[in-house]
Amino acid sequence: MKLYLDNCCFNRPFDDQSNIRIRLAAEAKLRIQKDIRSGLYALVWSYIMDYDNGRNPFLERKEQIALWSEYSVNDVEEDNEVLRIARLLNDKGIKKIDSLHIACAIVAKADYFLTTDKGILKKAMLVNDITIIDPIGFIMETVQ
Repeated sequence: MKLYLDNCCFNRPFDDQSNIRIRLAAEAKLRIQKDIRSGLYALVWSYIMDYDNGRNPFLERKEQIALWSEYSVNDVEEDNEVLRIARLLNDKGIKKIDSLHIACAIVAKADYFLTTDKGILKKAMLVNDITIIDPIGFIMETVQ
């Protein structure tokens, strides 16, 4: 199973853990990372992930997240198909950078797009080519 984790998802463990929902999402995301490292899931990476992570003002977070590209089985580069899909998603009201992340996941044929971004999750039903879900929902849906 191929997974694309967006930048919000990768940053969740660094967020304020005093909120139970944030803490649960962080724990779910850490479990997913463990399963990626063990080979249970395949990670998809992209040029837009590099760009988005590069804008992170926290050096330690940026460096830790960048290391995950080494675990990826796909590293999607910008091409006409990515841009075409991103434009279609953007036309549906999804922000440009989020549209690029989702388009990369679709082009890579990822099974799931994992995010903690409420804006993306609210518009998940507008995207037919991939399952968009938060880490908690993913764990609940896939772990036996």
